[in-house]
Amino acid sequence: MSSQLEKNVIQVQKRKSDSKLLRFFGQWQVQLMIFPGLLFIFVFNYIPMYGVLMSFQDYNIFKGFLASEWVGLKHFDAFFHSREFTKVIRNTLVISGLKLLICFPAPIILALMLNEVNKMYFKRIVQTISYLPHFLSWVIVVGFVNSILSVDNGSLNIFLQSLGLINQPINFLSQAEYFWTIIIGTNLWKEIGFSSIVYIAAIAGINPNLYEAAAIDGASRLKQIFLITIPSIMPVIVIFMILNIGNLLNAGFEDLLLLGSHPILRDVAEVIDTYSYKVGLMSQRYSYATAVGLFKAVISVALLTLANALARRSGNSLW
Repeated sequence: MSSQLEKNVIQVQKRKSDSKLLRFFGQWQVQLMIFPGLLFIFVFNYIPMYGVLMSFQDYNIFKGFLASEWVGLKHFDAFFHSREFTKVIRNTLVISGLKLLICFPAPIILALMLNEVNKMYFKRIVQTISYLPHFLSWVIVVGFVNSILSVDNGSLNIFLQSLGLINQPINFLSQAEYFWTIIIGTNLWKEIGFSSIVYIAAIAGINPNLYEAAAIDGASRLKQIFLITIPSIMPVIVIFMILNIGNLLNAGFEDLLLLGSHPILRDVAEVIDTYSYKVGLMSQRYSYATAVGLFKAVISVALLTLANALARRSGNSLW
């Protein structure tokens, strides 16, 4: 009896696998469309992964991978015991945490506010204005910030002096206590509009009958937001939250490298990405910089896996 049951199970599994193969080859045109993307990922994401071997070697650019001396975890140990380790990790976590705390919910709030606007022309104007900064390079954005915060004829200093709040211009870009506020504010201004697109699209997919039924029951617009809109887009919010937690060690690169270029700001602006860039390319310590990058990648994967496991309990996860 049990052997017959096992045979039936095997036959069912075989039929399922055969049906999947038939469906795969039956959709070969669609599968062929995916191939360029898979090829791109393989060439630019998987093939270069052999470079992580440098973190376990004293890599010599003239000898190459095969002839370079293997040193095991020497560079990881050097990073963990370096004077910069505590500072770099602290700055990375603080800046990433502030971005997660402030810059993550901001696009959601903007999308909810725009959804309540009835005037379509006004909504389109606000969306267009908020989207535009995303398409500016960080070089241009930093130029704007330098112009606004400049000691000489900077608009912010002029405004504060006109209100009588300060007597002398403040050099915001060379004082460490202002740096985190500047970097978070700049990121918020640059990305809030573009990041809200996916939430606006998710809100547009909500059944309007839900709002009509809630209005008949006497629910105010605020209650409709909390009882209908937010729960309906919660799967999207959870997925992006998981991705943001996985990127917790990616505090930024271009923005921090350009805005934190002043030597005085190094104690608050140096993060893992800028640190590995400086020691790797500028100081030519390739193996050490690769070890720093590999450390960050391993922790990021662990955070992503943990966040996904926690989110799975709510029924929404990446896998």
